[in-house]
Amino acid sequence: MLRGASAEARSALTAKVSAHRTLDENATLGEQLLAVAGVLRAEPSLRRVFTDGSVEGKAKAGLADNVFSGKIGDTALDVVKEAVQQRWTASRDLGAVLEELGIQALVRSAGAQGPRVSDELFAVGRLIDANPDLRGALSDPARTNAAKSGLLDSVLEGKVLPATLRLVGQAARSDAPIGRALADIQRTAADVQDELLAVVHTARPLGTTEITRLTQALGKTYGATVHLHVVEDPSLIGGLRVEIGDDVIDGSVSTKLDTARRRIAG
Repeated sequence: MLRGASAEARSALTAKVSAHRTLDENATLGEQLLAVAGVLRAEPSLRRVFTDGSVEGKAKAGLADNVFSGKIGDTALDVVKEAVQQRWTASRDLGAVLEELGIQALVRSAGAQGPRVSDELFAVGRLIDANPDLRGALSDPARTNAAKSGLLDSVLEGKVLPATLRLVGQAARSDAPIGRALADIQRTAADVQDELLAVVHTARPLGTTEITRLTQALGKTYGATVHLHVVEDPSLIGGLRVEIGDDVIDGSVSTKLDTARRRIAG
């Protein structure tokens, strides 16, 4: 959670990155911002200089120009130069925000298919959870992040949108477990679409009418457009468990039975 100056810097930079661009321009911008974020993550001394409040902003912008000019395009360079002139609460926040902005740009590169990106990221997470060999390979500390990203490319190429493939690769390069990294990217993708993500666990398949009613009910409750992911889980026996943001709405039969057993035992 960003606080203080870092939150203000993110707000200013998000407005800059949100400007209208073609799909290809957004794809390029996203790739390049993620590349810069990777450099900052790998070079803490450079990151510290860029976020040092005692160094004049113009001097930091000049350093960014020297480091990245010719390696990234003018649009990405302008974003980076503005970013290093912002005030930051913690030095790590600079790279984290540039990574978030890169993810936003890649989601926008999918255009009208942006909502599909969220669905595909969720499906990839489910695929990894269901495949012990793949999950083990992705959590193997002996494998480099590049090797993990390449493995996912080989599994997913041609089966998901280009934006999704790049975002999955970014998750594989994260220092966090890939499941958590994918969930974080999904939330950013939903923010780009002005949506809230809701994961619904159900004991049986839901029909189209049920999904529509549930989506509308959650949207009315939270005052936002809700994007639903449905997970079938027979262990629930019946009912639903809904996870949305930090909230869990548990109306499953299994939970009710557990509650009853505890009351009887207590």
